[in-house]
Amino acid sequence: MKTAPATTTVVDWIKRDFEVINLGIFFDAALDAHPDRIAVIDLSEAEPHQYTYAELESEVRRAALALAAAGVKKRERLIVSIPNGVRFLAAFLGALRIATIPVPINFRLGADQLRSIVRDTGARAIVGSPRLTAACCDIADRLGMEIKLSVDVARPGWIDYRSLSASQPDKRVVEPMAFDDIAFQPYTSGTTGTPKGIALTHGGMIWGIEHSQKYWPLSPSDRVIVAAPMFHKNAMRGSVKPSLRAGASLVIMRSFEARSYMQAIADHKVTSASGVATMFAEILRQTDLLQSLDFSSLKRISMGSAIVPPELIERLERTFKIGVRESFGLTEGGGALRQPLDGRVPPRGSVGLVAPELEVRLVDADGKESDLGECWIRSPYVLKEYVNLPELTRERIVDGWLRTGDMLRRDADGFHYYVTRIDDMFSCGGENIYPKEVENLALKHPDVANAAVAPLKHDTKGLAPAAMIMLKKGKTLSEAELQDFFAHNGPAYAIPRAILFVDAIPLNGAGKVDRPGIRKTLEEKFGMLQSRGIGRA
Repeated sequence: MKTAPATTTVVDWIKRDFEVINLGIFFDAALDAHPDRIAVIDLSEAEPHQYTYAELESEVRRAALALAAAGVKKRERLIVSIPNGVRFLAAFLGALRIATIPVPINFRLGADQLRSIVRDTGARAIVGSPRLTAACCDIADRLGMEIKLSVDVARPGWIDYRSLSASQPDKRVVEPMAFDDIAFQPYTSGTTGTPKGIALTHGGMIWGIEHSQKYWPLSPSDRVIVAAPMFHKNAMRGSVKPSLRAGASLVIMRSFEARSYMQAIADHKVTSASGVATMFAEILRQTDLLQSLDFSSLKRISMGSAIVPPELIERLERTFKIGVRESFGLTEGGGALRQPLDGRVPPRGSVGLVAPELEVRLVDADGKESDLGECWIRSPYVLKEYVNLPELTRERIVDGWLRTGDMLRRDADGFHYYVTRIDDMFSCGGENIYPKEVENLALKHPDVANAAVAPLKHDTKGLAPAAMIMLKKGKTLSEAELQDFFAHNGPAYAIPRAILFVDAIPLNGAGKVDRPGIRKTLEEKFGMLQSRGIGRA
């Protein structure tokens, strides 16, 4: 693969100059240029293991042939239920190379949601980890899936994937695909309802990778850490693909744990870290490691996938003495808003400007373009369809425009600011409340480490805010003291009428704040809020 000429759009260049379109070979440029450079430092197993680009290529080749030998067919779905690590990468990319459509599954979901997803795919094959993702593998057994491959422990009726893969020749097999052929099928995190299948194309995904490398390139000297789940697009789109495309090195952890994550950054000289805000809020609580470890290699921190409080960014910048970038993107449409190419620093809280070669519009409730409204995106990245949901597809994709369901604001200089999910906003006594605004206000208190706000029923106002609050280590604070802080620093309607102090803000399987779960917990704790009951009316 070459680099797109500055005068050529990425999509035209791909259609014209790529000999083969297949997402499974997206790191060919790095493989050709740096076969002996370290591609992955895999910390997911008991013993760390390094893979060069040539060794990673060999793993993917054998995975592709192993899947084909097991009977996995072209254009059918393959459930991928494997934790972070090279085994996930090899199975995922190997499936793409033989024209199978991998479905990376959030194995942390509840049994009902997992069963619903597996059935929705119509898959007859799974490559999974019975040891670490047992719930999903149990469902595969109960549904009588025909082809079941285990990447770790022996299990009756399952093929030993490791032995099958190891027995394959180091032979490259790549099926040529059309630009609009479906590459893989992730599912939304399900925070607002049943997870939905997202059909993403080979050409669109390659476009996204090449687009990032053209305008915001990584270099081979970069080292990027990944602890967010690789079944989620935050990790794959934001870290894995850009890193491997550029010939950089990935440091992969099985999951996020603040202290081991910080140790890995120091030990492996990581230059770039990304994730959700709750991850970095937890890092800031580890004051002893912040003082004792060497983080001088770290050059970039990027946060996305969920609301990022400005106060958290300020704390991170003070602590690590580097710039922190807030990102905005979604599974269905990628990252349409990016950092300025002219060197300008985005204002605090901004997720950036409209990226080159993309279109973005903000549409108000009357269907008119506005500086405050629902974000619509149009680019080659946008999903092909919502799987098995034709009505939703027609509703959300209009003349190639994706209606994201996210409300954004645009300032006079073209910088965009995330406001809320449209369905998160609620009215309290006639005042529109955005949870993010209340959470940002809570984070201004010097003793608050993190916050999550949800609407609860109120006897006179319809709905009113309640808050789940995580304090900094060693700090104590009463409900009344925090409510007084809100009263002196914000509007009266934003005062949480009930506050629950917790050790950690709950997350869902994709690492986002679990807003439905938080609301349920607060409802069970406080019930209906009263004008003269808990907190303030």
